[in-house]
Amino acid sequence: MVKNITFNDGNSIPQLGYGVWQIEDNGAADAVGTALETGYRHIDTASIYGNEVGVGRGIATSSVPREDIFLTTKLWNSDQGFEKAISALDASLERLGTDYVDLYLIHWAKPQQGTYLESWRALIELKKQGKVRSIGVSNFPQAQLREIIADTGVTPAIHQIELHPYFSQEDMRAVHSEFGIVTEAWSPLGQGGELLKDPVIVEIAGKHGVSPAQVVLAWHLAKGIVAIPKSVTPARIAENFAAANVTLDTADIAAIDGLTRADGRIGPDPQNPEF
Repeated sequence: MVKNITFNDGNSIPQLGYGVWQIEDNGAADAVGTALETGYRHIDTASIYGNEVGVGRGIATSSVPREDIFLTTKLWNSDQGFEKAISALDASLERLGTDYVDLYLIHWAKPQQGTYLESWRALIELKKQGKVRSIGVSNFPQAQLREIIADTGVTPAIHQIELHPYFSQEDMRAVHSEFGIVTEAWSPLGQGGELLKDPVIVEIAGKHGVSPAQVVLAWHLAKGIVAIPKSVTPARIAENFAAANVTLDTADIAAIDGLTRADGRIGPDPQNPEF
């Protein structure tokens, strides 16, 4: 059973979601349909993924009512700025075939661009208009996260960041706790399969009779982190979803906590992403 986590704005999000990064638009409808049939009720996309049309089609053709689905999309760097952000959401809504999203995120702070604050003001306005239910950010350095809160008085509901056992982001999670921000992990299983072959993960998987991926996702869930694993393989989609039924003990969690490392980041540095 997937738990819901309550935001600081009173709304809630299913803790285990389905991510569609790197899924082609023409395959997104089937992938999203499979995820919804499996039991997922949280779908995470972004305008830059180029698959919002397919995601929207998958939702529209599903037997699951739209109001039962938590849908996230994101504002891309080139669309930052107050007016541009307003227009960008309208374009995303049209592609998705819906009149609202449950969560809208600024995809990257990209501090050198200097437009993240006015973009955050735009998201605040979009929430007032009812086009988005909750607003948050993704890939923000601590300084920029603190700045948007101090300048607007509005705290993001959630912060989506790279997070997995090799890069556990303890400092950023402490900031989230300070402000009551939910932590969401992208690439929760790492990339390239290295993490899933780690002897610590493999041993715990054997102990519980589950897969390494299920162990890693169960670790995220035990720590109160929202996770959005991605797969296009129906069996893997189902396997990941079943992680919600895996319970790790204190020793398991401590052992996985010990895997984090200073050089564990695999994606771009939010302070200076090179795109």
